Amino acid sequence: MAYSVNVAIEAPIENQIQEIAYDGTEVYQQPLSMSESLSKLAAKIDFGKGQDEKEEKVSEKAEDDAAAKDPAAYQSSLWPWDSVRNKLKNALTEVCVLSDVLAIAKEKRYLVLDPVPQEAPETKAMVTVYARKKALGGAAAVLLTGAERLRTSQSEAARNRTVPDFHMELLQLRKNWRLKKVGNSIIGDVSYRTAGSKYAQSGMFEVTKAEEETTSSWSPPQSPSAGPVPPKSASALKVTLPSELQGVAYIEVHCRKDDEALFSTIVTSSALGSQGPMPDMHWQKKLEAAQNVLFCKELFAQLAKEAVQLPGPIPHMVVGNQIVASILPGIQLIIGLCHSTTTNNKKAVGPPQQKKSDHDHVLEHSIHQLLREVHHKNTHHPFPHPSSGPLGPSKQRCLAGPTAVDRHELMEMSKSKTLLEQIIEQTQHFTMRRRTEYVLDTIAKEVRDPLIISHWNSINSPTKACVKVNIMTHGYDTICRTLLVIHVGKKSLKCICRDGSVMNMSYEIQELRDLLICQIQQHQITAVQALAKCMGWQTLSNSMHLGVGEVQQMGNASSCILASPMGDRLIAVRCEPQVGTHVSVAHSPRKDFFPGQLVKERKWENLGGCFKEVRWDKMEGKNFLNKMELLMASLTSSS
Repeated sequence: MAYSVNVAIEAPIENQIQEIAYDGTEVYQQPLSMSESLSKLAAKIDFGKGQDEKEEKVSEKAEDDAAAKDPAAYQSSLWPWDSVRNKLKNALTEVCVLSDVLAIAKEKRYLVLDPVPQEAPETKAMVTVYARKKALGGAAAVLLTGAERLRTSQSEAARNRTVPDFHMELLQLRKNWRLKKVGNSIIGDVSYRTAGSKYAQSGMFEVTKAEEETTSSWSPPQSPSAGPVPPKSASALKVTLPSELQGVAYIEVHCRKDDEALFSTIVTSSALGSQGPMPDMHWQKKLEAAQNVLFCKELFAQLAKEAVQLPGPIPHMVVGNQIVASILPGIQLIIGLCHSTTTNNKKAVGPPQQKKSDHDHVLEHSIHQLLREVHHKNTHHPFPHPSSGPLGPSKQRCLAGPTAVDRHELMEMSKSKTLLEQIIEQTQHFTMRRRTEYVLDTIAKEVRDPLIISHWNSINSPTKACVKVNIMTHGYDTICRTLLVIHVGKKSLKCICRDGSVMNMSYEIQELRDLLICQIQQHQITAVQALAKCMGWQTLSNSMHLGVGEVQQMGNASSCILASPMGDRLIAVRCEPQVGTHVSVAHSPRKDFFPGQLVKERKWENLGGCFKEVRWDKMEGKNFLNKMELLMASLTSSS
């Protein structure tokens, strides 16, 4: 049995939310007018179902009559809330009719035509892009404004904070250094163990909260001669380092000759005084200095261990904080550890004080790089090939089995050079390069004719370098040039000459000097022949290694004989490495020919007379080729 339920129909309190702006503002949808509501409801009517509804009403009336006759035998097939739905539907119909009657009575409009929907305008892609760009720009402006407000508030908070915060500084310390809590203490580590170091010395330090220092009223005033007091940096942290890691340390590298004193009992450290540790140094700088001390000690300990174990023709020596190694005959490499632990310079551990120019910063940097490469290799192993292979062996060793490598090659693969061997090789190459530069600069200053120009290759390895030497005469560089390429190694030099010949030389600089002087003299002979070709003269003979005349102490003499276009003038040029250049001239026919009893015919006067040497220092001209050009021009006859 259905019960009647009173249902209250009320308008909604608020409209539907259409959009929420970036700043949180809600935009509501405007309510529909009476005409729009009527059009909306009329659109929902299905006029095709009218007949079906009539049939349903007839069937429902018959069922109601049957239920009234026998309510016990009747069982409704509808769901329990069907009566409520029907009443709501009837109420909605009556309300709609009432709304229509009121609209007609008020507006006097009996017929309303709905507007025909028009076709949507075509939206252009660029308009959509600009709209989205504008929306994104608005969102970005809101975010930037909020970030600026946060930044301003943080800066104001930091400005108002006069006392340093212990936890903030501890957080900053944790970002840069390794820390861990042991009991009630905070312990840190400055060692390179995580980077691959295997040095046994500990790099632990303790972090505590700095106590506030109170200035006592009875403390005496500072003397005027004591100098300005360094400003103290306010810090809430206090870092406690072990005594062996305090101070400043660095590795000193320089080369010495045998005639210089190697060791001295007087130890000074004026270079370390300007950069000694300060008791009020900031904890970041103090930890960086301690880490550098630990790194220098590890480097020196490794080099000292290798110096004792490494065999050589001249044994390496380790005395105190110095390592002495022989690199070339008469030259020794000295590596020292300088460590200053006090600010008053009364005690300093290190080698004797050297001149600032003796210390080689390039070699010091190379030593540091070699140890850092060792650390990198300890933590970065090559990937296995294939991926299922073991981790550790190099690709070359993995291919040793398939390629059937013998025991000797396997032993060669396993060999590696120590740090001391590598730095000795680099020092040997550095010394050879300096010697080569000195020889080239010295000869370029001594020999003004021809010009010697050196071009060093900017891309070199630590143990190999290359220099290109260009020998030419000023004003005649297009006629003839002599090019030499010198490869500078560790203990030898290799020179590739113009004709393709290769000259191997030892570490003695005199060999390179002799070779360059011989190349200069050969350049003069070659340049004279090229000039003669341009002037129309003919080359009768040429020899780069002349076998007549005086025996030369260095190299061989070279010469050439030139003939004028008419054949009546001859010029003989002889170049000797140490003496210089000699030029002689002969005339044909001979002016001093007189027929005798043996030689009676006049034809023999065309053989040419004796050569007369030209006073070369009295000739006009800027250089050798210019003088030769003037001499050829003056000896050339037109008829």
